[in-house]
Amino acid sequence: MEHPENSSEYKGLVVNDGVEQPSIVNPYLQRGRFARRRLTVDDYVNGILDGNVTILGQAVTLVESTNPEHQAIAQQVIERCLPYSGKSVRIGISGVPGAGKSTSIDEFGIHVLERTGGRLAVLAIDPSSEKTKGSILGDKTRMEKLSVHPDSFIRPSPSAGSLGGVARKTRETIILCEAAGFDKIFVETVGVGQSETACHSMVDFFLVIQLAGTGDELQGIKRGIMEMADGIAINKCDGDNVDACHLAARQFQNALHLFPMPESGWLPKVLCYSGFYGYGIKEIWDMIYDYVDFVKANGYFEHRRAEQAKYWMYESINEQLRNGFFQNETIASLLPRAEESVLAGQKTSFVAARQLLDTYFALLKN
Repeated sequence: MEHPENSSEYKGLVVNDGVEQPSIVNPYLQRGRFARRRLTVDDYVNGILDGNVTILGQAVTLVESTNPEHQAIAQQVIERCLPYSGKSVRIGISGVPGAGKSTSIDEFGIHVLERTGGRLAVLAIDPSSEKTKGSILGDKTRMEKLSVHPDSFIRPSPSAGSLGGVARKTRETIILCEAAGFDKIFVETVGVGQSETACHSMVDFFLVIQLAGTGDELQGIKRGIMEMADGIAINKCDGDNVDACHLAARQFQNALHLFPMPESGWLPKVLCYSGFYGYGIKEIWDMIYDYVDFVKANGYFEHRRAEQAKYWMYESINEQLRNGFFQNETIASLLPRAEESVLAGQKTSFVAARQLLDTYFALLKN
């Protein structure tokens, strides 16, 4: 388990190679300096392969850093760890806010660690403020059992405005966790949205947590999220809510029959459980392992991972092009004037953008 002092933010002190960075928790925080020996790429790689969660936490901080120097080191570490990755089961967990994702992950994690052993990494994505860019990073506080388990590693990360609330670097963090010996990876997203595709494109099983008894359950039957789901779990099936949960489960299962059969050949199942009391957790894990066995047998497991790798190649290209554009000194000098002309109504947004892009491509050509 990663201790607070090993995370990227601890009492306002910089813990990564002594280099000051903007706080992802509170951008207005006044920082101090924290002396530390600068780790080499070999130090990071050897520490990760030895399963050292302190080194792993520091490496994840590098991955999330916006400092170009940190990014260069992080890419070297990832490249060297890549041959040791790919041996885990990656599970994405999404759901509406308040569905009990963090509490459920606590129960799911403890159950699977006690049942199968191994090591579990939880990558909890926390929403970032669009105004201040800060994040609370409080999901860890709801995982009371996992947070003290010796075989768990919980890493809250800011969404940093990335599509679907999945942090840009989550996929790279998965590689590091797998190289460190974590054979089960949970990726918790900030909630249901159109862009849960980002999470779906980096996991083997995508679980959607729903609620019942909150009105018209058909509101939860949205085509995009339903087509991505490999399984649906209805939480809070306890007390007076049991009948409502089973009714919602039948409605969701009926809705699934209206969609085309998934490419995997697996018809998603709908189960009820109680994250608070721990009822139905075993059945959910049985469903996950049944799915994994099913798609490994028909070859879809490797096909999906290959498609995901291709998807992230194109995403990386888009990201590099975007960064190259905004980090160009000429473009940076022209942007304020372009903004002023758009605000004054002298140019449309599209014309201003096209002129900037034409300038950038001309610079590249020369």
